[in-house]
Amino acid sequence: MKLRVFVITALLVCGFLFVTTKTDWGQRRILNPAGAGGPLWSGPSETHATSLSSDETNNIDIYKSAHLATVNITSTIYRRTIFFEVYPSKDQGSGFLISQDGKILTNSHVVANERQLEVTLPDQSRYKAQLLSRDEANDVALLQIQPRKTLPVLHLGDSDALQVGQKVLAIGNPFGLEGTLTTGIVSSLGRTIRGENERTLEGLIQTDAAINPGNSGGPLLDSAGNVVGINTAILGPSGNIGIGFAMPINRAKLMLDDYQAGRKRPKLGVSVVPISGDYADALSLPTQGGLLIQEVDPDSPAARAGLRGGRQEVQIGNAQVLVGGDLIMSIDGQPVERDDAISRALAKKRTGDTLELTIFRNGRTTNVRVKLGEEGAI
Repeated sequence: MKLRVFVITALLVCGFLFVTTKTDWGQRRILNPAGAGGPLWSGPSETHATSLSSDETNNIDIYKSAHLATVNITSTIYRRTIFFEVYPSKDQGSGFLISQDGKILTNSHVVANERQLEVTLPDQSRYKAQLLSRDEANDVALLQIQPRKTLPVLHLGDSDALQVGQKVLAIGNPFGLEGTLTTGIVSSLGRTIRGENERTLEGLIQTDAAINPGNSGGPLLDSAGNVVGINTAILGPSGNIGIGFAMPINRAKLMLDDYQAGRKRPKLGVSVVPISGDYADALSLPTQGGLLIQEVDPDSPAARAGLRGGRQEVQIGNAQVLVGGDLIMSIDGQPVERDDAISRALAKKRTGDTLELTIFRNGRTTNVRVKLGEEGAI
C-alpha cells in the first residue's frame, strides 16, 4: 500500500515538472494568468476590415470634393446698447463657390448686412466679399471675393428633375462647426413657408438631412455631387427636427442669368396661401381653389393692377388666414395646380412683361393684366 502511494506521488511530481519546464503550454497557462498578456478586445475580421458600402463610398467621394468649395460667411453689423455704446455683432452662414474667380452663391438673408462681409475658405484663408446681386423673393444672393489662387467649384444640377425619396447631402457650418456633412432624402417638393422678415418663400425642397443654424446658404447636393438646392430654413428656431428646406437651384440660375445680362428679376408683389376643396367651400370660394392673396406690397405691380389682399383673419382647419382678398385661379391661361405657381410663372418672365391672372372676386371671375416690375435695387 505504501509502495503504491509512493509510486503515484512520484508520477504526479514528474508530470508537473515536465509540464511546467518542458512545454510552452505550461509556461503560458500556469506561470502566467490566462489572457494577462493579450488585448481585451478583438479586431475586425480580415474580410470586413476595410470594406465600405457603395452608399458610404458615394458619401465620402462627394464630401472630399464638395467641402473644399463650401465656405463660411460672416456678416458684421454694429449695434448700440441702451447706453448708446456701439459693439460689433456677427452672424454666420454658409455659401459655395461656383466659379474659379471667386463667385459665391448663398442665401440673401445670410448677407442682410452687406457692408462688412467676410468669407473663410476651408484652408482658413479669409477674404472680404462684395455683394453683386440678390433676389430677396427667392432668398438668393451672389458674392464676389478676389482669391489669390485657383479655387475648387461646385456644379449646378437640375432641381426640376428632383423626386421625393431621392438621396441628398447637405454641407455647411452649423453652429460654426465648419465642413459638416449630413445626409437624407427629398421629403417633399413645392413647400411654402414664412422666411425671415415674414417673407413668403414658395416652391421649396423639404429634406430630412439635418439642417441647423449656420447651414443657411450651403449646398444641397444629389448623389452625383451636383448642387440641387441652397439650404435655406429649418422648422423651429432651436435646430434640426428632421424638417429642413432648401431653395431649388434653378431659381438661382435665373438670378445668375439676369445678373450676367444686366437685368433684375421681375416682381409681382403679393403673398398667398393655397386654398382648395372643403376649405375653399367653407370660404364661399370655387371648390377648385387657387392662391388666396393675403397681402399686396405697396407700390408693387400687383397694387398698381388693383389686386386686393385679405381684410379679416379667420381660422380654417389648423391655419389662420386672411380672407376677403382675390383668389388667383389661373396664370397666363394655366389653372393654378401648385403652391409655387406664381414663382414658376415669373421664372419665364422678364421685367416689363405682362402676367395675365384669372381671379375670383365678389362672387365672379375676372381677368387682370399685370405689368411686372423689378425687384428692389440692392
